[in-house]
Amino acid sequence: MRPVRKTDAHQTDSLAELVCSNSFRSDDHTANAVGVLHEEMRMCDSLIISTADKHAVPAGGALAVDRVNFSKEITETLDNHPLITIDRTEVTEIPEEWDSVIIATGPLTSDPLADWIKSQTGEEELAFFDALAPIVHKESIDMSKAWMQSRYDKVTAHGNGKDYINCPMTKDQYYTFIEALIAADKMEFKEWEKNTPYFEGCMPIEVMAERGPQTLSFGPMKPVGLTNPHSEEQPYAVVQLRQDNALGTLFNIVGFQTKMKYGAQVEVFRTIPGLENAEFARLGGIHRNTFINSPKLLDGTLRLNNNTNIRFAGQITGCEGYVESASVGLMVGRFAASERLGQDITIPPETTAMGSLINHITGGANADTFQPMNINFGLMPLMDVRNERGKRVKGIERKKAMAKRALDDMREWLNVQDMSDAA
Repeated sequence: MRPVRKTDAHQTDSLAELVCSNSFRSDDHTANAVGVLHEEMRMCDSLIISTADKHAVPAGGALAVDRVNFSKEITETLDNHPLITIDRTEVTEIPEEWDSVIIATGPLTSDPLADWIKSQTGEEELAFFDALAPIVHKESIDMSKAWMQSRYDKVTAHGNGKDYINCPMTKDQYYTFIEALIAADKMEFKEWEKNTPYFEGCMPIEVMAERGPQTLSFGPMKPVGLTNPHSEEQPYAVVQLRQDNALGTLFNIVGFQTKMKYGAQVEVFRTIPGLENAEFARLGGIHRNTFINSPKLLDGTLRLNNNTNIRFAGQITGCEGYVESASVGLMVGRFAASERLGQDITIPPETTAMGSLINHITGGANADTFQPMNINFGLMPLMDVRNERGKRVKGIERKKAMAKRALDDMREWLNVQDMSDAA
C-alpha cells in the first residue's frame, strides 16, 4: 500500500524494504539453522535469496546486503513480471468474491485490515513490539580508538576477516554506559499498547540492561575473539558495528535495538569510545509487529480453518525474522499454486528448516502460549549422533549432522516434487 498509505517503519515505497543490512543473518549452512534455511531457499529458486546473494556486502559469516539496491531489484523484477499486477491501494478487508487469497501483510498490518482479521478469527490482539538499531556514517567513527576485525578473524565468501568495526570499553566505561542506558528517556506507549510484549530475539538494549548489569557483556557487547591493536589491555566489553550498504559508508550498531528517545540515543551512544562524534544516518526506533495464533487458526498448509479460501504467509503467521517470513511465503505460494493446478500438496519434512517452521506455526507450538519463533535446531527432531567410539555427541557436531540431514531431506523432497509435477 506504500506510498498511498505509509507505515511507521518504512522509508521508501519499494518492495522488500529491509530495516537492517543484516536481516538475513548467518549464511553458514553447515552448522547454523538460518544458514540452512538460506540454502533450502536457494534450492527452491527463491527470488529473495538469489537477489540477496547478488547484492551481498562483507559481514563475516553473515549474509548482509546493500539494502537499497536489494529492494530496488526486487521491485523492478516484480513490476516487470508479465503475470503480476501491483496495486498500491490499501486493502481493508478481503472481498467475498476473492476465492484464493494469501494475506502476507507482515509486522505492520494496517489497523483496518488487522481489525478485519480479528473479526474473522475471533482474536482479541495480534501485536507485539519490535525495535530497530541505529545506523552510523563510517567517516564519523574515530578509528584511532576503534578497529576492523571479525570475531576470531573469521574469513567468509563475502568478507576478509575484518568485517566489523569494534569499539572497546573498559570496565568503568561499560558500567557508566549501562547506567546511562537505564536512566535515558524512553518512548512512551499509548495506553492500549502497554500490555504488548517484546519479541525475545529483538529485545531493546536498555531492556536487556535492566535484566542485570552484566547482561550486555555476555550478549551483543561480549569482548571475545577480538584483539585491540591500540592497546595491550583486553577490553571489558566491545560495541560492534556492521556494514550496512555496498559502498561501506554506513554501519549499524549490532544488537542495539532501542526505544530510547532520539536525543537520548545521540547522548548515550556518543559515550562509546570511537563514537564520540558519530553522525547517525538513522536512529533507533520501535514498531509494532502483528501476528495471529496460527496453531489455533490455520491448517497444515496455512489456510484459515473457517475460510479455506484464505491463506496467511510471512511474519503475520508467527514466524520471526526476514528470512523465516520469506521462506514461509515461498512455501505458501507453492501450496496455493498446487491447489490451483489440482496437484497434491505436500509439506517439506519437519527435519528441514522450512518444514520445521511450518510445523511450529501450524501445530508444533502450544496455541495457549504461542509466540513468534526464529528458525533454530530446536524446532527440528533431534538426532542421536555418535562419534567413532560410539559416544553420543552434542553441540556443534550434532548441529552439523542436523544441517546435513535437513539439506539432504529438502533435496529429496524437491526431487519428488519435480517428478510429480512432470507427471
